[in-house]
Amino acid sequence: MTSATLGCRMGEAEQQESERTAPARTTSEGAASGRAGSEGGTSGQVTSGQVTSEGAASGRAGSERAALPGPVAEIAAGYAFEGPALDLGAVLWDGACHADAPVRIPLPVLNRHGLVAGATGTGKTKTLQLIAEQLSAQGVPVFLADVKGDVSGVSTPGEDGPKVRERAAQVGQEWTPTGFPCAFYGLGGLGPGIPVRATVTSFGPVLLSKVLQLNRTQEQSLGLIFHYADAKGLELVDLKDLRAVVAFLVSDVGKPELKGIGGLSTATAGVILRALTTFEQQGAGGFFGEPEFDTSEFLRTADDGRGTVSVLELPAVQRQPQLFSTFLMWLLADLFHDLPEVGDPEKPKLVFFFDEAHLLFTGASKAFLESITQTVRLIRSKGVGVFFVTQTPKDVPADVLAQLGNRVQHALRAFTPDDAKALKATVRTFPESAYDLEEALTSLGTGEAVVTVLSERGAPTPVAATRLRAPESLMGPVDPAALDAAVKGSPLYGRYAQAVDRESAYERLAADEAARTAEAARAEAAKAEARAAGTTRARAPEEEPSLVEQVVGSGMFKSLARSVGTQLGREISRSLFGTARRRR
Repeated sequence: MTSATLGCRMGEAEQQESERTAPARTTSEGAASGRAGSEGGTSGQVTSGQVTSEGAASGRAGSERAALPGPVAEIAAGYAFEGPALDLGAVLWDGACHADAPVRIPLPVLNRHGLVAGATGTGKTKTLQLIAEQLSAQGVPVFLADVKGDVSGVSTPGEDGPKVRERAAQVGQEWTPTGFPCAFYGLGGLGPGIPVRATVTSFGPVLLSKVLQLNRTQEQSLGLIFHYADAKGLELVDLKDLRAVVAFLVSDVGKPELKGIGGLSTATAGVILRALTTFEQQGAGGFFGEPEFDTSEFLRTADDGRGTVSVLELPAVQRQPQLFSTFLMWLLADLFHDLPEVGDPEKPKLVFFFDEAHLLFTGASKAFLESITQTVRLIRSKGVGVFFVTQTPKDVPADVLAQLGNRVQHALRAFTPDDAKALKATVRTFPESAYDLEEALTSLGTGEAVVTVLSERGAPTPVAATRLRAPESLMGPVDPAALDAAVKGSPLYGRYAQAVDRESAYERLAADEAARTAEAARAEAAKAEARAAGTTRARAPEEEPSLVEQVVGSGMFKSLARSVGTQLGREISRSLFGTARRRR
């Protein structure tokens, strides 16, 4: 017998004893059932808003507390927040869903970050959609990465049906089909969406090294290249700019430029150039360029006060997972550098959902992981919440995982020894609870999860197995024609749609090379003319040397000239190489 079953039976026994000694409670429960029947057959459930107000006023005293098994009542009390909160669903206990025990997340703690995890097909995407809808309704902008192309439906009212109504009745939800204000983006113009681009300079060597899969030494060399370009005013806008600078620094002309700070080996430069070529062949060249996207666009709200849901459409780059995961990190880092400190606001400025997060950390360098950890730790005070979405908590480094206070863990599978090990590791990341979590996590259905969040006081709430609410927007992609119309109708489309290629490092280095080539050609032509003139003079009849020529050609004159030349040469040398400056 599991602890969950045992706890439930103990709770039922306590309830039966309580009913025998207090008949008035049964009467109260009957009255509550009668009220529920008159409201349209919701099986005696009340809405989450009603439960919240009653819990704030009386702590779910009286008949409602008596109607819940003991452990469920304790869990429900842990989620009875007084301030604004998002409704996730209702508590599950021993297979039964208790609509009178809602599970919620306080709005102010959503900048404390979170994790949504679970096996494929367990409902992680719909959980993101559910949270995004309620954040938007509360006036909080949201960023969602749409990896599979099925999140665009958040802009369209959902489709009513028996399954939706059944789920709503189970969790006490007043379901109303609703669409939410959305903006759609695409990386570099691939696929639908307003193009999101970044310059190579702003992307930086650490993130670019992650995308190019460079090792530590190669990453350091790339940092040296960025340093040189910045010092010389060579703007790295797109990949051809970076390639031009690398090629220049290993050329005969460019090698001396880095000699004083270590130089750039030809072998390392070759690795970087080959990685850049492969990267471009994969179609990634369009992600870098201008106009560079202003990440403050993600902070917009609609005219009606609802937060805009920014959906980054990524199906076109599914075969480049490291690219889109690293690009998402750039977006987050750019927000971090631009936003002011706000401490702990009443509601977040933005909640950022980082889908397929395990791809971000796979093969990451130490410097990259340190950058992520620092960004996640400090961006909370900028009013930005980050939710990592992945399969198991072990996909996220411990230093990052320690920053994630809100947890929604969908079902896990234990088909292999590695799966069983991952399951045990996941259980250890949760607080002590009344559930047998190993059994609970393997028996959850689609749209169910184990939840623990931070309370309004910042303390973890009780662990709650939860049947989640149904999203009110369309649970699927919108029609492609409607998506295209929404993109082209956006006021941002005219600002970012057309790529711009202005003068930058590539053009400047090409102009310098052309100037050197022209100068070399002129010098060669001058030499050719001199050789031709010398040949003509040689063929001319020799004249009798003049008196001056005879004197100049004498040995005594040559000796005197050598002496004067040596003294003059020394003075010239002092002025050129700095010897004279030492006297100052």
